[in-house]
Amino acid sequence: MHLIQKCSVLLILLAFAFGLLLLPQQSRSGGSHLSSASEPQSATNADIPAFHNEAATGALPATMSPDNFSDPLAQNAYALAAHVKKVLYQQPCYCHCDRSQGHESLLDCFVSKHGAGCGVCVREDLYSYQQTRKGKSPAQIRAGIIQGEWQSVDVSKYQTPPAANK
Repeated sequence: MHLIQKCSVLLILLAFAFGLLLLPQQSRSGGSHLSSASEPQSATNADIPAFHNEAATGALPATMSPDNFSDPLAQNAYALAAHVKKVLYQQPCYCHCDRSQGHESLLDCFVSKHGAGCGVCVREDLYSYQQTRKGKSPAQIRAGIIQGEWQSVDVSKYQTPPAANK
């Protein structure tokens, strides 16, 4: 009789463990995190860096002045970033500065000096500017960034000082 009780308890424990395995991950974790539009969003894919899914509701911080940099490419990148701040606010940055520096979007790279020393940030900034001029929405630009289209940006045409580009 004692053996039957032990087997019964073992079967119940195994059934319980098996039932837990069948529960969806979301149910076990207590549901998904819901955040407001002003908080940085990350897409469902963990490899996509943080970004804001919607336009900012308040004033955005100023980008750093291009005059702070001696490199013409950095000067151009910061000058153009100032023109598309609202777009950059809604873009992820694939140098993953969201993890290393706490950035919430591509705009943060150009509010700080970070963008000047990062080829990923510069290419994504130039891509965002080019696509904005073509009439693309921030969501369309974000889709292109996620697909890696920013990698094909030709930075050579931005190597001359901004005054020479006018």
